[in-house]
Amino acid sequence: MNKNHSSNNLWYTVSNVEEINSPSLLVYPDRIESNILKMIAIAGNIDRLRPHVKTHKMREVISLQMKHGIIKFKTATISETEMVAMCGAKDILLAIQPVGPNIERFFQLKKRFPGSKISCIAESEEIIIKLSEISVLTGLETNIWLDINNGMNRTGITPDDEAIRLYRMINDLPMLKSEGLHVYDGHIHEKDLAERKKICDKSFATVLRFVKELKKIGFSQVKIVVGGTPSFPIHAKRIDVESSPGTTLLWDYGYSSSFPDMQFLHAAVLIMRVISKPAEDLLCLDLGHKAVASEMPQPRVKILNIKDYTITNHSEEHMVIRTSEARKFKTGDPLFGIPWHICPTVDRHDYVTVVSNHKATGRWNVEARRRIITI
Repeated sequence: MNKNHSSNNLWYTVSNVEEINSPSLLVYPDRIESNILKMIAIAGNIDRLRPHVKTHKMREVISLQMKHGIIKFKTATISETEMVAMCGAKDILLAIQPVGPNIERFFQLKKRFPGSKISCIAESEEIIIKLSEISVLTGLETNIWLDINNGMNRTGITPDDEAIRLYRMINDLPMLKSEGLHVYDGHIHEKDLAERKKICDKSFATVLRFVKELKKIGFSQVKIVVGGTPSFPIHAKRIDVESSPGTTLLWDYGYSSSFPDMQFLHAAVLIMRVISKPAEDLLCLDLGHKAVASEMPQPRVKILNIKDYTITNHSEEHMVIRTSEARKFKTGDPLFGIPWHICPTVDRHDYVTVVSNHKATGRWNVEARRRIITI
């Protein structure tokens, strides 16, 4: 690598970079831990945090959070749930309604990990009845969060009379327990904090009205798991809710660009190398679709050690950039970049390389990217 770009005062640089394969993903545990402490500070109380696992999918990140007292987690897949249970977490919410074979897998998890309270969301009468039937057969009580749609229109039920009927049903059917409400507002992503708060409060008002109706008919305690990362600092100021940030643990260029009010640290960096110089101002890098999330428009990565560049081509194994700085680099030189979207980027890698004090020290397996771990 050109020595102009290797100064150790740049937090992402690695002294033994020649030992690291490319393309691959680097993580920085000290920065992850800093983000965990900031999450706790924003929440104000560890009990009000239920961080999402889908961003990182790694046991070691769970362990770092548990080190600081976090015991509740939210997952998106059976595999993620199993991984968190393997870490000994006390409370795990599977935030997707189990259907098909995943219903049986859900109960296998509950049986195998009795020390973990494993709950799920639901919104369908048929699924709720099925969960009750299997709970009776297995003798495993199931805690269910009614999934509420407050504007995202992806999953959930509108908080109306039908939702009240389903909440009653969960409470009345044998071996089920109404745990509370799950509310995800991923549709709220305005850059301006004041505007984001205005929209968030308006959307959440429908949930608060629904809770009042539930209390009128006898449900005195209705817990709420609400929000994702963009709405985290807003919901964190509410009373009696749990917040579920996820991207905050690793952070990415998309969120740091969109939400300047959220001062988390980038803790995951892609390493790529120059594999060709097809023209005077062109560099071809080995960062193809298979190494970085590619569902977004360009730029899909923010290259840190080149200031002036544009991405001209992106395919399965290659990324071509046009830059006036091309002459500074030779074939084989490493570049570093922050992905625009970290969650699906992590999912493209079997492992991450751990960097501490500017040195690659080991690897963490991205265990829950597998569709099946053991169950």
